Amino acid sequence: MRVVILFGSELGTAETVADSIADVLASHDVSVYDMAEFAVEDLDVRDVLLIVCSTYGDGELPTGAEPFFDALDAAAPDLTGLHFAVFGLGDSIYGDTFNRGGEIAAEKLAERGATQFGVHARHDASTEIRPKDMAREWASELRMPTLTSA
Repeated sequence: MRVVILFGSELGTAETVADSIADVLASHDVSVYDMAEFAVEDLDVRDVLLIVCSTYGDGELPTGAEPFFDALDAAAPDLTGLHFAVFGLGDSIYGDTFNRGGEIAAEKLAERGATQFGVHARHDASTEIRPKDMAREWASELRMPTLTSA
């Protein structure tokens, strides 16, 4: 099974988390990409997609993720059959916008027909838990969907 991990980050934490998740899932065919460098046309519904996304500003997608999701909105592909999971990064001191970047990513994929699986992880920078430690635990507990060939 091919697992594609896309990260969207401002300061690089999402990239570190994505690499930690890839390490845990090394028994699969795993690829890690910066969303800023991944083309929407390369999404394949036969893959499992993992999104690692921080939150920026007033609960927005990070700068690196905006072009990918703008392109997703513009191309409007049918992603029926694509299964995805989300590991969000945020800080609870921001209240209502806590971890909103990951939520926006999930909403946009679901609007295109993709199906979310697993626990939507929401790391809180205001805790003592290191993001990559939480990511490793999340990835080890992730139950990959059973996919059929398209």
